[in-house]
Amino acid sequence: MKQDVFTLEIIKDSLVAVGEEMFNAMIRTSMSPIIYETTDFAVGATDAAGNLLAQGNGVTAFLATLDTAVQSTLEHYPGEDDVRPGDIFITNSPYEGGGTHLSDVVIVYPVFHDDRLIAWTVNKAHWTEVGGSHAGSVSTEATEIYQEGLHFRFLKLYDEGRLNQSLVSMIRDNVRLPDSTIGDMYAGVAACKVGAKRILDLVSKYGESAVLSAMTGLLDYGERMTLAELKKLPQGVFEAEDIVEEDGHGNGPFRIKVKVTIDGGRMVADFTGTDPQVNGPINCSYTGLVTGARCAFKAVTNTEIPANGGCFRALEVVCPPGTLISAESPAPVSIYYEALIAAIEVMWKALAPHMPEKLPAGHQRTVGATFISGPHPDTGELFVMGEPLLGGWGASAGLDGDNGQFCCANGETFNIPVELAESRYGFEIDQYAFHNEDGGEGEFRGGKGVVLDYRITAEEAFLTYSATRTTTRPWAMDGGEEGSTNAAWHIRKDGTRERYTMATAVRARKGETFRMISATGGGYGEPAARPREYVLSDLKNGYITPEQAERHYGVTG
Repeated sequence: MKQDVFTLEIIKDSLVAVGEEMFNAMIRTSMSPIIYETTDFAVGATDAAGNLLAQGNGVTAFLATLDTAVQSTLEHYPGEDDVRPGDIFITNSPYEGGGTHLSDVVIVYPVFHDDRLIAWTVNKAHWTEVGGSHAGSVSTEATEIYQEGLHFRFLKLYDEGRLNQSLVSMIRDNVRLPDSTIGDMYAGVAACKVGAKRILDLVSKYGESAVLSAMTGLLDYGERMTLAELKKLPQGVFEAEDIVEEDGHGNGPFRIKVKVTIDGGRMVADFTGTDPQVNGPINCSYTGLVTGARCAFKAVTNTEIPANGGCFRALEVVCPPGTLISAESPAPVSIYYEALIAAIEVMWKALAPHMPEKLPAGHQRTVGATFISGPHPDTGELFVMGEPLLGGWGASAGLDGDNGQFCCANGETFNIPVELAESRYGFEIDQYAFHNEDGGEGEFRGGKGVVLDYRITAEEAFLTYSATRTTTRPWAMDGGEEGSTNAAWHIRKDGTRERYTMATAVRARKGETFRMISATGGGYGEPAARPREYVLSDLKNGYITPEQAERHYGVTG
């Protein structure tokens, strides 16, 4: 039966809303601040074949992990009766669909109507603990995946509605925070069930045929709208390269190279020439590379419509296997996000000079992921805090860069509120402010980075930290100045300091401080052209000193 266009539009909008409901369910039921405060997760739905229909807010860099997780699940369970009503799957495999690193665990839920598979709902969330050699399951010292935690390769968490209790017990017995880890697992299941119920409600109201037609229409709409924007972009071949400074083992730098071809209705991002996978854990799998390329592609096409699989039909991502951004087993990957962000930004760097109205200069280009663990001063129980760090984005034609924003891979991400952090963990935050280091000067200046001090109140605590843009600086445009760099410092009681760019389990004693400093973004345009009133405003806000105002802009008083 032919469906009227108005009904199909209502169903399509309802499918998009499924992602939002799942997102809210995850926040309300999870047990870890990295999920319910930082929102380091993503939720969404696909059709029966694994084409992305809708994705809620959350981590941008999971944009190609929900649909590919479903597609790989179908590859692992290809038989007609392998996937049944009541089944729920779990995976965190870095080298297959859905994969990033072991901490990002995917729950995959098949949605059946009258014994027919019609859709999937998916949740991917960063669990604070999945075991491994160090608290928080992240280590800059890892040399193989086996040191980074538990590895689930498309296992059945539920089999026709029956919980796999042996698997749950294995998880509980091999992680440092069993209650919150298992709690986050159940939160992922709950979010998927909410999404499945909403899809089945639509089927009950409008009929299966109408809902399936709307799914097809939603994907075609995403393709159609994206193609219209893609054809407006400059056509041609655009190339760039950049480096990731180190791998955590003292090796590096490593090159990431891209050639972006835009030709009518297609964009090809070819990363051939990127250096091979490395010994340290900065490797990123091909799935991660695809999600990075999708981020850049979405940014220059149509950013207004919700992302779905149709939006990315015109994108092709090429990279030979076994590189830094297409790593294969058993390469360590716990800090994959640094290579992923570099892949996004090298595409951005290739395109920005030709699309200055769409893309700014370079940004801090790091998650600045900070993990602090130790015995809580009140209870003696282990605490593990993990959060990303804000930094500066690059300036653009006519606008200063954004101050204190998360990197391009984080998306709808937040820091843990100071009050919550100080109550849950063994430290106090003495300052969280914009710094005034040199960098990012221009007619339009780069966004400011931050300084964040964690003063340890536990008897001891341990820092694991990783960053790039630690020796290279955020790139500038049209005569602007490069930005500043990222780093962490251990400030001891005697005043001595030690700088870190990648480090695991750095020990601090009570009263000592871990200081995190993030980069200021690159500038746009000649600094001499910056209007005097803008410079005076920066002085008033403390973004620059009087000496910097005179030295960089020639402004006094």
